[in-house]
Amino acid sequence: MPKKSKELSALSVAKIKETGRYSVGGVDGLCLNVEGNSRVWILRAVVGKRLDKDGKLKSHRRDIGIGPYPEVSLAEARVKATELRLQIRSGIDPITHKQEQLERLYIQQLRNKTFIECAKVVIANKARELKNEKHIRQWSSTLETYIYPTLGSLIISTITKVDIVKALKPIWTEKNETAKRVRGRIETIFDYAKAMGYFVGDNPAEWKGNLEPILGNLKQESRPHPSLPYEQVAEFIKHLRQKKGISPKALEFAILTACRSGEIFGATWQEIDFKNKVWIIPKERMKADKEHRVPLSKQAIHLLESVQPYTQPNDFLFPAPRGGMLSDMSLTTLIKRMHEQKLEENGLGYIDPKQNRVITTHGFRSTFRDWSADKTDYPREVCEHVLAHKLPDEVEAAYLRGAYLAKRKDLMADWADFCNKKVVQ
Repeated sequence: MPKKSKELSALSVAKIKETGRYSVGGVDGLCLNVEGNSRVWILRAVVGKRLDKDGKLKSHRRDIGIGPYPEVSLAEARVKATELRLQIRSGIDPITHKQEQLERLYIQQLRNKTFIECAKVVIANKARELKNEKHIRQWSSTLETYIYPTLGSLIISTITKVDIVKALKPIWTEKNETAKRVRGRIETIFDYAKAMGYFVGDNPAEWKGNLEPILGNLKQESRPHPSLPYEQVAEFIKHLRQKKGISPKALEFAILTACRSGEIFGATWQEIDFKNKVWIIPKERMKADKEHRVPLSKQAIHLLESVQPYTQPNDFLFPAPRGGMLSDMSLTTLIKRMHEQKLEENGLGYIDPKQNRVITTHGFRSTFRDWSADKTDYPREVCEHVLAHKLPDEVEAAYLRGAYLAKRKDLMADWADFCNKKVVQ
């Protein structure tokens, strides 16, 4: 039986200053290791067996750190040393056990990502994928408004479909279209969390068989954008030309080209081929992800030439007053003011008679389509391609992009003439 070390008192331990290893007794193998100004508690113990150089199994004596002295007192060191010896007798390697605990803690800390932390990464990724800055802003704004107040600070691994339902329910009926988009964004964030190992299990934001039975589908009425009857478009443009600033120019260009507002806002001078009178919109900025060539009428060219001296130092055809792109709100506000002015003058305003709602920028695309169907003999496919609508037949669509360009030039010239016809008072 090995000789027991003398049990030192706390006062005796405090007097130990010289370099060396000192057995303090109380627990077999408990020592104070002194090296210069460093004093550390060590438990010297046999932990399992290992092969020696001759290939024979021998007891494996190891030093197990307990902590620094005097931060860890003599009494605390003896308690910890006793616990470690109990682990060893139970077949547990304390050093391996501690490493495993640290690894589990590290993995848990990695997984302890909040919903908002994951959302910010997904939004940053989406900023590289999405073509439209408006859509990127919508990702952030809708989550900030409807989701972050309830889910933002929660650890994503703890969030359940019950939490998601609670966040979506207040807007599910009143703002169903927005709520559906937000649900899809939440699902994408959980897909990211699953891929990173922050969340385990089925995606709680999935629709089919998950949230659908709880929230339910709402019957949606298809409501097109309010549009101006084409008989009034020339009068509207005459009124529009009385307005100063870049927004009226951008709106007139949108009407003359029948393009989406986002395509107008992002248009740059590099995209304009003045020689061939064509605006070439790269596929990265198109909804259909295909390059779109817009024939420019003489009126559209004249409009660009009128703003060129003032805006060409910028990349954008129609830059915002303080730089960067215009926003939808700038044109929406312009139309609203024009509507109110006309309302004061004759009590009519700019209203879609079918919907009894004030017209929108996007509605002018419908105005063009109604005019082209009612007042021209151009083929449907040509008219649809002006609007960059996706045609069902890919071969037909490819053909239209080339062979029908001349027809589209004629169509856009006729449209511009119609928009600029003399208004009879």
